[in-house]
Amino acid sequence: LFLSVCAVGIGGTFQYGYNVSIINAPTQHIHRFLNETWTSRYHKKLNPDLLTFLWSVIASIFSLGGLCGALIGGSMAIRLGRKGALMMNNIIAILASILMGISFPTGLFELLIVGRFLIGINSGIGICVQPLYLGEVAPKHLRGGMAMGSSIFLTGGILTGQIIGLRELLGGETYWPLLLSSSCFPAFAQLIFLPWFPESPRYLLIDRGDELSCVEALKRFHGPLQYQREMEDIQQERFALDGEKSKKPWQLFTDRGVRWQLITVIVMTMGQQLSGINAIYFYATYIFKQAGISADKIPYVTLGTGACECLTALTCGVLIDCVGRRHLIIGGYLLMTLWSVVLTFSLTYQELYSWVPYVSMTSIFAFILSFGLGPGGITNTLTAELFIQSSRPAAYMIGGAISWISFFTIGMLFPFIVNGLKQYCFLVFLVECTLVAAFIFVVIPETKNKSFLEIKKEFNKLNFGRN
Repeated sequence: LFLSVCAVGIGGTFQYGYNVSIINAPTQHIHRFLNETWTSRYHKKLNPDLLTFLWSVIASIFSLGGLCGALIGGSMAIRLGRKGALMMNNIIAILASILMGISFPTGLFELLIVGRFLIGINSGIGICVQPLYLGEVAPKHLRGGMAMGSSIFLTGGILTGQIIGLRELLGGETYWPLLLSSSCFPAFAQLIFLPWFPESPRYLLIDRGDELSCVEALKRFHGPLQYQREMEDIQQERFALDGEKSKKPWQLFTDRGVRWQLITVIVMTMGQQLSGINAIYFYATYIFKQAGISADKIPYVTLGTGACECLTALTCGVLIDCVGRRHLIIGGYLLMTLWSVVLTFSLTYQELYSWVPYVSMTSIFAFILSFGLGPGGITNTLTAELFIQSSRPAAYMIGGAISWISFFTIGMLFPFIVNGLKQYCFLVFLVECTLVAAFIFVVIPETKNKSFLEIKKEFNKLNFGRN
């Protein structure tokens, strides 16, 4: 089971975190490449406004690709299987890496745009299908910890991208095309290791009706003496579905039986993206400068933010099956609310006392730790648990689409929010975190150690009334 998490994660959410992270290091080098390419092609300098537009396209088209990937990820998981979808997804990553790698020697910045779009599709599919696979192969008592593998590999990808992007490694002017094309290595790793692991047993039995392959897969994952309990659980879910086929995303919106589960996924997904974590990273460089850290040392201090996220994802993975989902995610949002208050005050009085920047810097790391402890990891875990087999792929498609739309929207609007409200933008995030915590407290039951059918029965009280 542990090795399956590694094999699935390296080509799944790791790619998302890695490709979000590595684009920051070569920003100036890509600007220079765009200028030189435009000059040699059209024999005139590139207009600064057009340069800004082209860079925005290169940076933001990743989100558009991610949205497309999320919209097709669920369908791929149904048609090709969870494992088959992940295997096919690596072909997209390798093609994207080739296009981004040859963009510089060929002088075609258009290849860079297409490559970023394709790696966005790869990330969108991975972040949709990976938690689907892990949630279905895990036993009840380990489901939370295994599902946290998605968050652990995502944050590990961010940290790895920050390290590889240092100017001493691939972040220098000479090697930036190699940096952007290096995402082919996780893809090759998954192509090598994932074939050794079985397809999701739930998919094999419920979707394909292949009982023999399901038993073989369960024996591989749970051992020849322990698999019967999981087999009984899958059989019960199959019986309850009574031959019901996998649903399309639009069918979930009209299905009263999943109404509150769907509302929960939408609220949690939007809450995760709009929680203020992007504001933290935006302000990090400014706060580090105010604390007296020189500009050339800031990239190394920024590694601490990536390490914080990775550390909390690991911690959450250890705690989730002991403490429960509700306590961690509600606690995470409430702690983020607290640190939003502290940051608002410390940024307001940043220049009044010499020690205030250090309070701001501490709050930055504390906010990231709080995010990773709850909202950062448990959102995807709960999406897998709130739906039964026929609805789960469609739920991930909806959740993924909303996540990418929110990610793109906050990226477009965030500079205006910061310019307009300055440090008081954290008051907006404070309200948002408080409201999401209240919603989770009222609506979501604890899902720890419960089967998917038991969780569905809990939500039936909301969907159909107490009786």
